[in-house]
Amino acid sequence: MRLGLCLVDKGKTDDLRVTLNLPDNSKILIVDDDPSSILIIKKAVKDLGEVFSTSEASYAVTLVKEVKPHVILLDIDMGEYNGVDICRLLKSDPETAHHIIIFITASRDPDIEYKSLTEGGADYIPKPLDLRTCRMRVYNQLAMLAYQQNLERTTQALYQEKQRLKVTLNSIGDAVIATDTAGLITYMNPIAERLSGYASSYALGKHIEDILDLRDASSQSRSFNPAIMALEEKRNVAMALNCQLHSREGQIYRVEDSAAPIRDEDNAIIGAIMVFHDVSESVAMAVKMNFLANNDQLTGLPNRILLHDRLQHAIACSKASDTHTALLLIDLDHFKYINDALGHFLGDELIKKVAKRLESVIDPSATLARVGGDEFVLVLEEVRSVNYVAVVANNVIASFKEPFTLEQKEYQISVSIGVSMTELDANEEEVMMRHADVAMYRAKNQGRNAVCFFSQELEAELMKRHGLEHLLREALEKESLIMLFQPQIEIASGQVCGFEALARLQDSEGNWISPLDFIPLAEEIGLIDTLGQQVLQKSCAFASQLMDLGKDLKVSVNVSAQQIRNRQFIDYVVQCLESSQVRSRMLELEVTESALIDDYEQTRKTLQTLSNMGVSIAIDDFGTGYSSLSYLKSFPLDVLKIDQSFIKDMGSDEQSHGIVQTIVLLAKALGLRLVAEGVETPSQLSELRTMNCDVAQGYLYAKPLESLAAYEFAKRNFQAPNKPV
Repeated sequence: MRLGLCLVDKGKTDDLRVTLNLPDNSKILIVDDDPSSILIIKKAVKDLGEVFSTSEASYAVTLVKEVKPHVILLDIDMGEYNGVDICRLLKSDPETAHHIIIFITASRDPDIEYKSLTEGGADYIPKPLDLRTCRMRVYNQLAMLAYQQNLERTTQALYQEKQRLKVTLNSIGDAVIATDTAGLITYMNPIAERLSGYASSYALGKHIEDILDLRDASSQSRSFNPAIMALEEKRNVAMALNCQLHSREGQIYRVEDSAAPIRDEDNAIIGAIMVFHDVSESVAMAVKMNFLANNDQLTGLPNRILLHDRLQHAIACSKASDTHTALLLIDLDHFKYINDALGHFLGDELIKKVAKRLESVIDPSATLARVGGDEFVLVLEEVRSVNYVAVVANNVIASFKEPFTLEQKEYQISVSIGVSMTELDANEEEVMMRHADVAMYRAKNQGRNAVCFFSQELEAELMKRHGLEHLLREALEKESLIMLFQPQIEIASGQVCGFEALARLQDSEGNWISPLDFIPLAEEIGLIDTLGQQVLQKSCAFASQLMDLGKDLKVSVNVSAQQIRNRQFIDYVVQCLESSQVRSRMLELEVTESALIDDYEQTRKTLQTLSNMGVSIAIDDFGTGYSSLSYLKSFPLDVLKIDQSFIKDMGSDEQSHGIVQTIVLLAKALGLRLVAEGVETPSQLSELRTMNCDVAQGYLYAKPLESLAAYEFAKRNFQAPNKPV
């Protein structure tokens, strides 16, 4: 039976397998019709692997396919079967052709040995069998097979590693070029092909400097190739900074990275490899980010950051050359009104046109920067004459005589310029900017469209302004603002009909500070809302005290245009009235004529809402502003206050007398109540009574009084009517 012919001997161990360096799970098949030979061979090779055997030659081929032995020991002469024929049959079948066959024979005929080897036999064992020789011949074949298998595995691993490396190099984002020791290209990946413009098939064997055209981005001179330097200096080399690669098609790339020598196992240099990548976008982004960080996005001019560097450099150069640096602060006149009227888009277009106009009239060596919405700074270096600065400033002003065209319409604007110079009034950047700002505002106060140089007089004004600002902030923080109240007397009856609330500041020495000084400052530095709220709160508190007299006396409070534009102004008026429990008809808000035309529609809506609440609305200093009958009809007005300048000159100046008389007639025609300010003499009062003016206010009756004194004044006045106090 087949099972009786197949014998197995598992006489191997893992330790022996490692020691003998044989294939894993070695299998040996013995085919011999002599059982004694099989036993001898088994004994010889039992430690070399798993041994199979059969004495039935006809079953040999089938058993080979089942067992798949590494080595077959095949007897040549097996009666009716010839081992050589079996060998020929196995070698002709692709499934079994790879098996190692060792022939066994008792024949001494050299031809038989030769024939067996030519048919595919790997070795030849003569009978009678020698155990050591038999074992060694089988061992040698297994060892060679193991070596071959290891070699194949190593070759396969190397091939796979090479393929992985090739795929990696072909797929990475960096360009890779390898060279031999002469600098001739041996490898180039697709990224290198794209950047250089040369196909790998063309570049192989060419010198790397003939393929890569590297240049300095600034000078365009030829740059060194890092691969060649790596070969020459036998070290890693970084690519030069600011390097450009000019491709075959004329494309220009900013590139960076490095090169290194390639060494063999003996540390000998066998070539170089260069790795580089395109950083054009990164460089462009860096340039853009640097530009955005240092330049104004709207005009492209230097911003405050770059101006700081330029101004510091200019000051240093001026000190070294014993010259001056001039700083000109250029501000557009009335730009806010133009911007509000045109909209921000056209306002921005105007700013860009202004920047171009300024650039066209200044020296290219000067620095022009935009530091604010409509503010520009011009820095002149190494100035030797103040007259030169004046000429430049006047040229700037003259250039604005030509109107600007926006959407086919012409707009005329002017500029005010403040000038500060090193050595003359400042040597530090911050001080120069502050001085130029003060000078610029002086130019605006002098009528705009002018140049003003900083002086010691302006320095004194600046210090005074800083002191006043500190005093104002402190007063508002501590709510220590002083309120005075000047009585308003009804001319016909001589009785008090109200008070005007007047805010005052006192310095540390007890001197009074005029509201003409600190109220414009409060508007400028953004404190007018806080100031106005405190004034309104204190005025309503005083009105609450007057309610104890049993008669509604109005308290008039001045409000600015900025307060009226505040969307929360109405809410705060309501809050003050409610917290003080004062009836709305006791509160009168005084606005100037200029406040009425500033944001006309918003102002009209705000005043109408307050009027509907019962709050009285008065125009202060009527006749000194933009007097117009149209707004008198459009706004919910109750009172006209005649400016004291007309009252003062009324007795000596016919024109002033005529103006007062006209205002009285106008008020009567419009049904408005009249209040004359600055009444100081009985003759003035008599004249106003003749004109049928309603109310008088001035030193003839009383100076502005503190709240307690004002309350007592009203109380006494009610007890002795028709008698000026």
